[in-house]
Amino acid sequence: MWCKHCEIETNEKECPICGQKTEMNVPTEIYWCEHCQVPIIRRVNQSGQSECPICGQKTKYMASDLRPVFPEERLLLELLLKFEPLSLAEKSIWANKNRYYIDGHSKVITAKNYEAADIEQVRKILQEHAQEKYSGAFKRHIQDFLTVNRHHLQSIIDEAHQFIREEASKYPAENIVLSFSGGKDSTVTADIVTKALSNPSLVHIFGNTTLEFPTTLTYAERFRKNHPQAIFQIAQNREQNFMDMCKVIGPPARMMRWCCSMFKTGPITRVISNLYRNQQILTFYGIRRYESVSRSKYNRVEKNTESVKIQQQTVAAPIFNWKDIDVWLYILGEKIDFNDAYRLGYDRVGCWCCPNNNKRAQFLSNIYMPERSTKWRNFLIDFAHEIGKEDAEVYVGTGKWKARQGGNGLPAAKTVKLQYTNCTSEEHSKIYKLFRPYDDELVNMFVPFGKLAPELGRRLLHETVVLDIHTNVPILSIQPFKQDDYEHAVKVKTMNVKDHDALQRMAGYQIRKFNACRRCLKCESLCRTGAISIIGDSYCIDPQKCIHCQKCMNAKYLAGGCMMDKYLRTK
Repeated sequence: MWCKHCEIETNEKECPICGQKTEMNVPTEIYWCEHCQVPIIRRVNQSGQSECPICGQKTKYMASDLRPVFPEERLLLELLLKFEPLSLAEKSIWANKNRYYIDGHSKVITAKNYEAADIEQVRKILQEHAQEKYSGAFKRHIQDFLTVNRHHLQSIIDEAHQFIREEASKYPAENIVLSFSGGKDSTVTADIVTKALSNPSLVHIFGNTTLEFPTTLTYAERFRKNHPQAIFQIAQNREQNFMDMCKVIGPPARMMRWCCSMFKTGPITRVISNLYRNQQILTFYGIRRYESVSRSKYNRVEKNTESVKIQQQTVAAPIFNWKDIDVWLYILGEKIDFNDAYRLGYDRVGCWCCPNNNKRAQFLSNIYMPERSTKWRNFLIDFAHEIGKEDAEVYVGTGKWKARQGGNGLPAAKTVKLQYTNCTSEEHSKIYKLFRPYDDELVNMFVPFGKLAPELGRRLLHETVVLDIHTNVPILSIQPFKQDDYEHAVKVKTMNVKDHDALQRMAGYQIRKFNACRRCLKCESLCRTGAISIIGDSYCIDPQKCIHCQKCMNAKYLAGGCMMDKYLRTK
């Protein structure tokens, strides 16, 4: 354990000096040996930081993290910096975000470099020139990198193996799953877990979002062939089309990535449910705390918390404390295959049109995926016009679309706003506007409240009574209703409860779902028992499976009771 405030190592979860919470691992820094031209990973409290373990000469601090720059990226780097071809062929080059280190000397690639580049000309030059001429020196530098950091590699492998075995011992072997995305982190996680458990037959679930890089799909197929004993499952939403959904609820934005639930966690939930029914499983995944501020707040093992997107699983992160350079040290040191997108210069590989992609990723996609990039840009411009942006091209070109919030300008936005009136004839009753006719699907959405008892309701009014699951006392009644201002309406009455407002609020959540559901699959992911399913255009809750935990109606897990409330709400 490490106290970053006092900069001391301890065995306690709280620092014995200052009392603050300690971190799990001692942080590392990267030093540079000018003589060997190699980065050296050091723990901040490690003695002998100033000396290279190969040549013994003094080293200097370089960066907090690095990634290797592969031969395939070097010609592009020369073009951006306006260097002569092959001038970087013999150099030891590493990078951290937009900062490149060429033989230890820093060089920043700014947004202006990307904007000034002639993409068509760059693409043509990259296609014409072979990359093999850059490979010789790269291989030598990588070998030196592996040699100088071999003890560090072994130490992080040993720690990860111990963690994996300890967590895996709590579950049957058949209930252990590997989350596989085709990115470098999930690749390392799959390899290190398989080796730690000496089990090549583990279940791998690949979430194909339909927005994957072409290299990701190629790599996933290659991985499958290279691991014939692995149980390789593909999770894919085949019922919905990403572009069609973008037209209805708008493109994903940084704070509104509805695509993650609809095209990733939702389909993965379905695969897990089919394989394990209502059994709790352990999923090893490649989350790392250094990836983002939000992920730094995660725990290495998460169970039954809001951060666990699929409630049927406990998630564990073997490489949680690893940096990029640790991941690459493992990949190169263990000689494992990986996604070729990293060779081209991408530092993260997810959905190719993700709003979180940086300027370099967008630039690379314009080079290597020109047709997709053009189609996406044209869609964004058309969308900007539709929602009333005066200068649509500027709105898209400056990336302002990524900061979009809510459903302003979208017709679908009206469906998330709850419209109701208080009933004047019955206490604790509200009449809600519906955007489609009252039917059995709406009634079924009240299963989480308790036992549906239509036989106790007034038959002529088509009323259904909901009984408390523990006491069998009526707590709700719902019935279709005619209201002058509404084409379709439902009347909801609460009874025999202490907090009528709280119960009515949750009832409103279910009505919002009925009005606004776009089959995002979030509710399926929240349900640990598999009671919720989207069948065709219908939202179904199985009364035999529902345990009435009410997570699907809890604002802690689902703000507003429906994901669309976040994505379509207007000011």
